[in-house]
Amino acid sequence: MAQFSLALLALLACFTSYVLAVSPIEVRGADFVNVVDGTRFQMIGVAYQPGGSSGFNPEAGIDPLSDADVCLRDAVLMQRLGVNSVRIYNLNPDLDHTECASIFNAAGIYMILDVNSPLPNQSLNRGAPWESYNADYLERVFKVVESFMHFNNTLGFFSGNEVINEDSVPEVPAYIRAVTRDIKDYIAARGIRPIPVGYSAADVRPLLMGTYDYMACGLANETTSKIDFFGLNSYSWCGDASFTSSGYDVLVEDFSNTTIPIFFSEYGCNQVQPRTFTEVQALYSDQMTGVFSGGLIYEYTQEPNDYGLVTLNDNGTVSIMIDYDNLRQQYDEIDVAALERANSTATSLTAPDCATSLLAGTNFTRTFAIPALPSGADDLIRNGIDGNFPTGTKSITNTNVGHTVYAVNGQEITGLELNILANDQSNLPGNNTSGSTPEGGSSPSGTSTGSSPSSTANAAVKADGIKFGSVMVGALSLGFYLQL
Repeated sequence: MAQFSLALLALLACFTSYVLAVSPIEVRGADFVNVVDGTRFQMIGVAYQPGGSSGFNPEAGIDPLSDADVCLRDAVLMQRLGVNSVRIYNLNPDLDHTECASIFNAAGIYMILDVNSPLPNQSLNRGAPWESYNADYLERVFKVVESFMHFNNTLGFFSGNEVINEDSVPEVPAYIRAVTRDIKDYIAARGIRPIPVGYSAADVRPLLMGTYDYMACGLANETTSKIDFFGLNSYSWCGDASFTSSGYDVLVEDFSNTTIPIFFSEYGCNQVQPRTFTEVQALYSDQMTGVFSGGLIYEYTQEPNDYGLVTLNDNGTVSIMIDYDNLRQQYDEIDVAALERANSTATSLTAPDCATSLLAGTNFTRTFAIPALPSGADDLIRNGIDGNFPTGTKSITNTNVGHTVYAVNGQEITGLELNILANDQSNLPGNNTSGSTPEGGSSPSGTSTGSSPSSTANAAVKADGIKFGSVMVGALSLGFYLQL
């Protein structure tokens, strides 16, 4: 009994070294699943690249997660919006992102991260992937992975974004599978929990299903190159469209036999403005949740291409746009309880075997031969990347937004504050209702510098109902899980 007590105390001591708000997410069949309580996770998210192309400047030490004050401001506004996940495209792995990752973790917001960047030699060359796939490229990829793999709220990594298109050579898909394999092997060699790795595809219908089939099938002698999830950048629902006029019905039918999670890695057409986001009700309805695992609205900040939810003003203030309020209203109508129900059929699915019959389209190689590791890359996987990398999230004590934020009516929103969620909680619509403003007024003007869809990446239950027993069981389970 004494030995058991000592073991329990040791476990609790280990557990207290982890700052938990969200639980890690894993892939089970066609669903994302919370590892502690087994509930299904549906992505209610936004693309996050504040400042567009100018928001990623390695020489100046700037990327989307380099300023904790900005991250706190945006995490609060996203928490109010109802967001539980963000996609971040361009990151500098030489920076310490612990502060921002911890803020989003405390807010109950997961991060899904692109490992590539638009800078030279930091992505696969779709015209000659064999030239760009080398140890130097993989070292940079592994640095991104090292910078984020110890955070519980790292949901996954994209090994590529829209690399396959009408201009790509047939060998590209095999190289994307190779990068996927290398990332997963690196994570496994470091003894970290399995972190999903997937691909984000353009909605080019002649290539779409061939891309998915090639990436998601299983090879008899090699398993880690198979993607764990498939993201689709789709803007087919515009204005007051419908499930059928948008082609969403075709997508559901095409992916109806999926064995991995499918979600919109970008969506939110802006051809009709202001955007009312009526597609949200379809995406999170029974029509689609059996196949799709939610999606990420493009994009959080207003850039020249006009997809924003908030405007970053020249004087450092922020203005809420009408699209933000419209999206918040749509998120508030989601039946979250229905989304979280586990689906034993979906979680038991396994990938089909790779076969030549899956090789559809002129842009695909006629073989499933995956390129071998380039010279020197095996040492990187075996020995790890040199450097000082984060070991986990930290506690957040500052919860008050220090920036001035204006509502759509031009009046300042006061009292904005982060709601630090209880352990094992992810954010849900309605979790944060902080902030108030008087009526009337007009919105201040603002400008920002930009990005465009995809180009930046490539050129639960609410806290008040939780019980102590379930928290402790979940905590202990997760403590064991993280020590494996």
